[in-house]
Amino acid sequence: MRPPSVPSGPAGPDLRHLRADGVSLVLDLSGGTLPRVVHWGADLGPLAPTDLADLLLVSRPQPIGFSVDGPVPVAVLPEQSAGWLGTPGLVGNRGGGHFSTAFRVRSGELDELAGRFTAHAEDPVAELALDCTIELTPAGLVRQRATVTNLGGTPFAVDAVHLTLPVPPHATELLDFTGHHLRERSPVRTPFTQGLRTRENRTGRTGYDAAFLLAAGTEGFGNRTGEVWAVHTAWSGNHRTFAERTFHSVSLLGSGELLLSGEVTLAPGAAYTTPWQYGAYGTGLDGVSDRFHRHLRARPGHPSTPRPVVVNTWEAVYFDHDLDRLRRLADAAAAIGAERFVLDDGWFGSRRDDRRGLGDWYVSDEVWPDGLAPLIDHVTGLGMEFGIWVEPEMINEDSDLARAHPDWIMATGDRLPGQARNQQVLDLARPEAYAYILERLDDLLGRHRIGYLKWDHNRDLVEAGHQPDGGAGVHDQTLAVYRLLDELRRRHPGVEIESCSSGGGRVDLEILQRTDRVWVSDCIDALERQRIQRWTNALLPLELMGTHVGSGLAHTTDRRHPLDFRAGTALFGHFGVEWDLSHVEPGELDRLAQWVALYKELRGLLHSGTAVHADHPDPAYQVHGVVAEDGSDAVFAIVAMATSELYPPGPVRLPGLLPDAVYHVRPLPPGDVPDGNASRWGVPLPWWTPDGVRLPGRALAAAGLQAPVLFPERLVLLRATAA
Repeated sequence: MRPPSVPSGPAGPDLRHLRADGVSLVLDLSGGTLPRVVHWGADLGPLAPTDLADLLLVSRPQPIGFSVDGPVPVAVLPEQSAGWLGTPGLVGNRGGGHFSTAFRVRSGELDELAGRFTAHAEDPVAELALDCTIELTPAGLVRQRATVTNLGGTPFAVDAVHLTLPVPPHATELLDFTGHHLRERSPVRTPFTQGLRTRENRTGRTGYDAAFLLAAGTEGFGNRTGEVWAVHTAWSGNHRTFAERTFHSVSLLGSGELLLSGEVTLAPGAAYTTPWQYGAYGTGLDGVSDRFHRHLRARPGHPSTPRPVVVNTWEAVYFDHDLDRLRRLADAAAAIGAERFVLDDGWFGSRRDDRRGLGDWYVSDEVWPDGLAPLIDHVTGLGMEFGIWVEPEMINEDSDLARAHPDWIMATGDRLPGQARNQQVLDLARPEAYAYILERLDDLLGRHRIGYLKWDHNRDLVEAGHQPDGGAGVHDQTLAVYRLLDELRRRHPGVEIESCSSGGGRVDLEILQRTDRVWVSDCIDALERQRIQRWTNALLPLELMGTHVGSGLAHTTDRRHPLDFRAGTALFGHFGVEWDLSHVEPGELDRLAQWVALYKELRGLLHSGTAVHADHPDPAYQVHGVVAEDGSDAVFAIVAMATSELYPPGPVRLPGLLPDAVYHVRPLPPGDVPDGNASRWGVPLPWWTPDGVRLPGRALAAAGLQAPVLFPERLVLLRATAA
């Protein structure tokens, strides 16, 4: 059935009210101009056409003080022709002219069942067409993107296309993220004042020091409190995210791809499509996150099988690929209950260290004279799936591939960029390079029983141009990587792929259209991971987050942690191990096996339930957990990040439970050992027994229960099941 057509330029207001899961999106389609958002936020309930007309009327400011006579309407793609002098929606020109557009909507389709409106607009003077789609998903996410098409007979240079969503003036605080290798996604709060806060990422991947999420909220908004509006740009290359507030009482969150100079020039008839921009509204950050999580879980390609326990070889053996040693490691992995064994870097070409061989995707005769089959057969014979590490987008200058095809390296044309991690970038937008990588990976997966690729990406794209002319190529490279992943998945639909980028440097919703999880960070120090995993979870559900148990001494921080803290931290994600298990004492292996068993017991809950984070007043303690969708079951972690000013630490509250249900709350083994002075001195916490307590969810959320005294960098687990 064809969706209903929306006429252009009706006599009266043309308003559309989309509602989903507690969210209202009211669009003004009047006057033939691009769609404008009248309201995005809390559900307004059913509104009659007269109600919507009055809502539009009361939202209009007095026409005074603007840059043109009358009020200035701000569309989802703002235009200067309407009087808007803030960040423009479309930046571009045709031979130096037509820098400012005045699009008129010629037609539109409203699919009320899908909650989607598409406007088809043209600017006959600039000779451009614009198709703009905005939708409200069943999970209450706003999703929008635009396509610009050149209708003229000469090229049109596109420098930027930004889409925006308005937020109200009572959103007075901003939250976004910074970070670096080994410390991804560190939150930053700033006031939302007049002016422009822009976060630009030019690394050629999603990046560490990038907005990730840009949230605006009411003063002091927390995990469970305050109104929050947030945007995410689903793009794995350069991007720009901004919050803008003007003295005209206009407040916007906006984003788009950050295009390098000359990167997109539209030939006659050619088009450019923006990345999807996602907007989430909710009560507290948990409310925003829950919308993203439910949207991702509803995708047809979302992982649906239990997330297997992974053992990765990197921190166990590094480049020392010895068959007997790896067999012993596989034996130990199987003994603790691992289900997937991943061979990391060093299996191909001359790759005995990180200075050479990258790009030569042939099994090394030197290290593997009989090929990978002996190891794969051993691993699969133990009942585990076999996985392998690749880094297809990069190349060492010391490689057969670079010597044969130096022109396949991304460069400005007259010089190579400086190396990073001893690497350069392979130009996958070049058809011959793309074909080579596709053939090599297709052959690898076709010849071997491989169920999983750890797909790495270990350097920023510096001076990433196409030889020989040096034209900027990050946009083309990003699209080529998407095509490569799509084609490999088409040819090998049973193979799962992890997005790794020197840890968590490529985490966005577009790469996750093609991958099955992300590697959260190269740092698996459990204390650092508590913070990194919490903020990765702000966007992604736990089943998409690779979370591993490392050795007692973290190799990235030189910090030591007991096993229970390391394993309890890794529990909240897609659990795995990154540790030489063949040299672990039997007692510790037994303890690790208990944690593996607990993960297997809980993963159905962890990977389908609602993630919750308490607003705890003591910064030394954190409380987070997962509550089953029907509220019948829950698991919580009480985490001591540091020593507290309070002694004992006082009560903690358990959020997200059904208020009227009575819950049996008790310590959960093996996370039931409250390692702290009180326990060592034989001073028990009265309720901390296997029988626990029984209290209504309302009481647990409002009054809470006393937390045990813990040494810093320790945790305990609670299980809460409805009676």
